[in-house]
Amino acid sequence: MSQRTVSTALALIAVLGLAACGPAKLRGVAEDEYQDYRTKGGDQGKLFGEQGLAIGIGKGAAGSAPAQESGALGVNAYLWRGALDTLAFMPLSSADPFGGVIITDWYQPPTGGNERFKATAYILGRQLRADGVRVSIFRQVAQGGQWVDQPVSPVTTSEIENKVLARARELRSQVAGS
Repeated sequence: MSQRTVSTALALIAVLGLAACGPAKLRGVAEDEYQDYRTKGGDQGKLFGEQGLAIGIGKGAAGSAPAQESGALGVNAYLWRGALDTLAFMPLSSADPFGGVIITDWYQPPTGGNERFKATAYILGRQLRADGVRVSIFRQVAQGGQWVDQPVSPVTTSEIENKVLARARELRSQVAGS
């Protein structure tokens, strides 16, 4: 193939690709309904409700009726904040307040040069309950210049979960007392 043929073929593919990106008619939707959908975008409301993202603790916090109506978190705010506070010594990799998942990056304790830890916390509901949080701890040990996975004691995982619950209860009592 000549250089010109290849260039023409690539240009044709680019034009067809761009044409595919244009507005398309939705299957099973009449044209006037589709136009209504496109033109009434301003009437759809805000992504997080009229009050915006309600992530705080206190009046209107997740778990109370007003917060649930205003588009607050789908998880208990006390457990969420308790998990963040408890795992704050580890670098945060990812936090999804709507899904209730907190993932830390690897943490190497200053005293333990040949091992590192990583944690994932799951907030499982809107109620402040003992079974509302699950924590997974991962441990690796340096062997021969590589990190090798090692088991973590179930007691360690339970202790972290208990600290999250204790912090969540402390936060709730602080708000109730004020």
